[in-house]
Amino acid sequence: MLNRRAFLGASAMAGLSGLLPAAGAAANLYGPAAGIAKLDANENPYGPSSAALEAIQHAAAQGAYYVGPGLERLSAMILERFSLAPENLTFSAGSSGSLSDLARAKAAEGKILGPDLFWDTTTRLALRQGGELVRVAKTEDLGVDLEALYAAITPEVSLVQICNPNNPTGMLLDHEALRDFCIRASKKCTVLVDEAYNEITDDPDGNSMIPLIAQGHDVVVARTFSKIYGLAGLRVGYLLSQPDTGQLIRSYGIGNYTLNKAGVAAAVASFDDEVFMRFSREKILQGREMIIDAAQQHGFKVAPSQTSFVFIDLGELNANAMRAAMAQRGVLIRGIYQDYTGWSRVSAGLLEAVEKYCQALPEVVAELRA
Repeated sequence: MLNRRAFLGASAMAGLSGLLPAAGAAANLYGPAAGIAKLDANENPYGPSSAALEAIQHAAAQGAYYVGPGLERLSAMILERFSLAPENLTFSAGSSGSLSDLARAKAAEGKILGPDLFWDTTTRLALRQGGELVRVAKTEDLGVDLEALYAAITPEVSLVQICNPNNPTGMLLDHEALRDFCIRASKKCTVLVDEAYNEITDDPDGNSMIPLIAQGHDVVVARTFSKIYGLAGLRVGYLLSQPDTGQLIRSYGIGNYTLNKAGVAAAVASFDDEVFMRFSREKILQGREMIIDAAQQHGFKVAPSQTSFVFIDLGELNANAMRAAMAQRGVLIRGIYQDYTGWSRVSAGLLEAVEKYCQALPEVVAELRA
C-alpha cells in the first residue's frame, strides 16, 4: 500500500517540480506555509488517511472521466449503515452545497428559523436572494434554546436549522431533548440538523438524529467528510432526508456534477476506516485539551466543546485583536464571529501547531492587556 510520505513525495512534488520555482511553493499552494500554525478552519490535518491517499492516486489516473461507479459504491455504503433508501440521499461538494440548496428552496416557501449563534454560512445565498432568517435568543450559557425555537415556529416558518454540536460554540444538545424537539417541530416545518462534527462527540450514534428519518419525520441531517475524515479540500458531503425533501433540494442544484472523482474515492476508502477515525479523534481531543488548559491558565472561560475547536471567552479583549496578534506570530485563528467581539474560536489542529498557539498566548495576552 502506498504510504502518505511516498505518495506526497513521488506524486505531488514530482508532478509540480517543472511548474513551480521551488519545492516550497507547492506546499504553500496546497497547505499552510512552513512554520504557520493553521487553527482557523476546523480541519483535521491528520487526513487524508493512507488508504484514502492510495485511492486518490488511482482515481486521479482516471481523472478524464466523471465520477461514475465510485459514487454508487459510496451511496451503497451510506445507505446500508443508516438503513435508508436511495431517495433519502443527496450528495454535494461538501455538505455546504446541498445545505445552500435546501436554504434557497425553503426560503422560497417561508422564513428560516435558527438560533442566535450558529453556522449560518449556507443560509446567506438564500438571504441574498430575498429570503429571511429569524434568529432566536440563546440561553445564558450560549446554548440553543429549543423551547424558544419551538415557540417561534409560526405558519410562515418553512425551515428550522440547528447545528449539533454547534459551531462556533462547540456545544452539544441533550440527545433526548433534541429528539423530542425534532419530532414536535417537524410536524410544523422541516427541521435541519447539521451534524458535521458528530463523529467527534462522545456518543456519535446516540447523538444523531438520522434514525428519525427512517421513522418518517420531516428531518434533514447533514454529514460531511471534511472533519473527522480529514478530506476538507476534497469536498464530499451529503444530506439525508425524506424523499420529497430530497427531491426539492436536488431541484435547486445541478446533481452530482459538483463532485470530483478523487474526493469520492477518498470518501469510499475512509468511510469505514475505524482505525484512522480513532487515531484522528484521539489527536483532536488531545489538542482540544491543550487549548482549554492554556485558555484557563489565563483566566479565560471556555464553552464546553464536543468538537474539534474551542470557543474562548476573552473577557475584555477583542477577538480580532487576538487574531491579528497571533497572526504576527505565525498562528492563524478565527476573529470576531457575528457580534461576539470577545469570543475567540481556536481549532484543534496538529499538536505542534496547537503547542505554538499555547506558547504564544502568554505574550499575546500581555500585549493586548498592556
